Amino acid sequence: MSDQMPTADVEAAVGETPVDAPALDQIPEEQRATEPPAPEISKTHRILREIASGSVVLSICAIIVALVVGGVFIALTNQQVQQALGYFFARPGDTFAAIGNAVGGAYAALFQGAIYNTHAPDFATGIQSLSTTLTFATPLIAAGLGVALSFRVGLFNIGGQGQMLIAALFAGLVGFKLPMPPGIHLLIAVIAGLVGGAIWAAIAGVLKAFTGAHEVIVTIMLNYIALNLLSYLLTTSFLRAPGANDPRTPPTLPTAVFPKLFGNNYSLDIGIILVVLATIAVWWLLERSSLGFRFRAVGENPNAARVAGISVRSIYVWAMVISGALVGLAGATQVLGQITTGFGSDIDAGIGFSAITVALLGRSRPFGVLVAGILIGAFQAGGFAMQAADNVPVEVIAIIQSVTVLFIAAPPLVRAIFRLPAPGSAPRRRRSATRTKGAVAR
Repeated sequence: MSDQMPTADVEAAVGETPVDAPALDQIPEEQRATEPPAPEISKTHRILREIASGSVVLSICAIIVALVVGGVFIALTNQQVQQALGYFFARPGDTFAAIGNAVGGAYAALFQGAIYNTHAPDFATGIQSLSTTLTFATPLIAAGLGVALSFRVGLFNIGGQGQMLIAALFAGLVGFKLPMPPGIHLLIAVIAGLVGGAIWAAIAGVLKAFTGAHEVIVTIMLNYIALNLLSYLLTTSFLRAPGANDPRTPPTLPTAVFPKLFGNNYSLDIGIILVVLATIAVWWLLERSSLGFRFRAVGENPNAARVAGISVRSIYVWAMVISGALVGLAGATQVLGQITTGFGSDIDAGIGFSAITVALLGRSRPFGVLVAGILIGAFQAGGFAMQAADNVPVEVIAIIQSVTVLFIAAPPLVRAIFRLPAPGSAPRRRRSATRTKGAVAR
């Protein structure tokens, strides 16, 4: 027997030649010689691809789609468009002109009511629209930060309504029942609001940590408890204003009212400064602190975090406490900043649930929540202008917000509409002709 194995057996044993790989002499010479080299992927192309696949572009595209859908509803509900559709085949141009006027006029009113009123006599008057937007955005940002923080820990805090109501109760009691010197009174009232929201959210956190009760069910029930508790207290002399015909509290004392930033002609107060500081604090907490690292670890995989020595129970409790305190800040800004003449059980104004929209739109990132809150505030401020100027139903704004969240929650759909690349889907570089021939030769 020969000591040498056949060449094919040696190559098969070594595993360097694929079974189905053609031999070098089986490839036509002209094909080997004329195969073009693979193009290099430039740095600019890679950067543009990363931007196109990022969450910022995705959010912008979702807003564009929402505005288009909102424009359809604006056109369908406009009387001039409906009349023009009656003789569309006779004069189709009238229909398209009516649609352009309806949609263009509505979105122009949205801009003037939310950003700058171009019909104002001077700049100081025109910029009041932006002041109104930031005023609407202030509690949305605060509550959105609380919901976003709970999302990062893997908790779904939808108890913003109850936490805001209890925070408003605490802040209101300090604001109109406990006279104090200026400055100190306002500080204590804000802290009382934070404590109220934190206590109410801590109930859900403790039940989640030690009994396994689902935070969604618990926070929903706590919403009802807070609403009915506040409604009952408003019928008693403990909370109801003396001589009031409707169940409302006494007005907040002047020493506990947020001062206006630019005078009484603007609605914006120092609450916006507090929420900006809160945004920076939450960013530092989540991205730079050891507690934030534990928050993110539990949010990614609580079982792995438990194995790594992290107390998941304490993280759940602390996450809900901080989340509730942030939502409580939203309640305090309402009582001490916007509704200082006395409040009722409707003080939350739907902000507790709108905070979920803000957190989702902001991708649960602090600065994303800040931008999302301003955007939703612009929709709210501009919605009233749309309704007053063009008789646009205010529900159209709710439709735009809902569609925005819908597309934010469905990234593949947005990428399919705008043909955006998916994250991490960079095209592979084709092997050059030299590398191909070398691989075949081996």
